[in-house]
Amino acid sequence: MHAMILAAGRGERMRPLTDHTPKPLLTVAGRPLIEHHLSRLRTAGYQDIVINLAHLGEQIRAHLGDGSAWGLRIHYSREDVALETGGGILQALPLLESDPFLVINGDIWTDHPLNPPTMAGDDLAHLILVDNPPHHGAGDFRLMDDRVLAEGLPRLTFAGIGWYRHALFSGCRPGRFPLAPLLRTAMALGRVSGRHHTGVWQDVGTVERLRALNALPGTP
Repeated sequence: MHAMILAAGRGERMRPLTDHTPKPLLTVAGRPLIEHHLSRLRTAGYQDIVINLAHLGEQIRAHLGDGSAWGLRIHYSREDVALETGGGILQALPLLESDPFLVINGDIWTDHPLNPPTMAGDDLAHLILVDNPPHHGAGDFRLMDDRVLAEGLPRLTFAGIGWYRHALFSGCRPGRFPLAPLLRTAMALGRVSGRHHTGVWQDVGTVERLRALNALPGTP
């Protein structure tokens, strides 16, 4: 199965750190954040990894190379301007040969094993949801049994980990667009499954959160 790491974001909330260093290369527990993702992906059995690049992206390419140091094959999808999540995935779709494929945000920290789920034949997506963090108390979606719903309470937060089928992007045009509207349309059709992950998860979206994560005892 193929996987994609979203690494094209500017990281405005991480400034001034991201003025000179792309967010995925910021250090957690002595290693760039993206290296932790690569190690976990290899352990989960992924071999081909696609990384989208925009802001300072050549630093990521120079650091990771072809992925052989991690026993992986890394492919790059260069974005002249950041295409948001939906547009970035659509552009990279020819490189994501498996169906479904995994997409993980480059700026999260988690102990989720990333093992591929068993998806129903007509499902278009499978999302990992987590408890709402303090900075996102309202959450994103409702999980009822194994179905993810756009409306209703209680709500959980989308973890930035999801498996998608190519058909989710049918009819999309190249360019910049978000992923959420596609997911909401699929949810309305009952074609999005999900699971609640109760382990470690952190959105490393600000300098303060990065510092707090590095200060946690036992961070591997």
